[in-house]
Amino acid sequence: MADISNWYELVPKAELHLHLEGSIPLEALWELVLKYGGNREVPDLEALKDKFQYRDFPHFIDTWVWKNQFIREYDDFTFISEAVARDLASQNIRYVEAFYSPPDFARFGLTIQEITASIRRGLDRVPEITFYLIPDLVRDFGPKKAMVSLEKVSEVRDKGIPGIGIGGSEQSFPPEPFEEVYEKARNLGFRTTAHAGEAAGAGSVWGAVNVLQADRIGHATRAEEDETLLEVLLEKQVPLELCPISNVCTGAVDSYEEHPVRRYFEYGLKISINTDDPKMFGNSLAEEYRQLVERMGFTIQDLRNILFQTIDASWQTEAQKTEMKKEFESSPEW
Repeated sequence: MADISNWYELVPKAELHLHLEGSIPLEALWELVLKYGGNREVPDLEALKDKFQYRDFPHFIDTWVWKNQFIREYDDFTFISEAVARDLASQNIRYVEAFYSPPDFARFGLTIQEITASIRRGLDRVPEITFYLIPDLVRDFGPKKAMVSLEKVSEVRDKGIPGIGIGGSEQSFPPEPFEEVYEKARNLGFRTTAHAGEAAGAGSVWGAVNVLQADRIGHATRAEEDETLLEVLLEKQVPLELCPISNVCTGAVDSYEEHPVRRYFEYGLKISINTDDPKMFGNSLAEEYRQLVERMGFTIQDLRNILFQTIDASWQTEAQKTEMKKEFESSPEW
């Protein structure tokens, strides 16, 4: 390809590690800030953009909680879901598995069931994109609350929920106490993922793999601290949901060039590339791919392979995966 400058934007894409509440277009979020009087703290859209700068991972979590105070009603979820889906579809992202964090909104008296239904109403307005949901049971609230959340999630699994996960303050809440929650999830037929090795070390990834028996691992940037762990991830072919730009923004890695994505790829680990919270980090999936080529030495063929690995690691049926690969390959931009 003589000119690949637009390839990243035009090629069909898929993403497995995206947080709905971190993907709200800033103009839409600004409408909610105005709705709830938050403009006393952030007086204009530029001030809102400036809010999304982080000293470290705990500061990012604090900012996440701050942002969520402007999502208080079921209609707000329908509003942001439609806005997110339209934004992603405009980037030629065809398939998404997105986290959402219903336990964060219990403080507003909102139920998991109706939050989920409200989100689905918004997503259904954008048929150009296939959008599955992964409830984040939020480790900060502890395993007992997670178990209750799981039971409520199971009541609305028909809203396009193939699996569950835990995010939040990994540095303070290790995975092991959630063992029974994950066992219950598997018994209910859910697939599982877990944030691990982002704000905590390789031991956190070990816990997610050995104790939680997670099907996928989110981030895993610090897995390489333990060579034996890498061998296990390779042997089991555990898919890793990598988020390079996010990890730099939160300080999970010191610089982009130090990110392990290239080393993991060359080692043979199964990876996908994701944006995590794109409107909080100012990134996009196209930009993630562009940076891999320009700063990490990946080729366009490498990116095609990663897109196929992403589809393979998704929680679609095998028939759907095969059909999506054919669709991507037949695209004139492929």
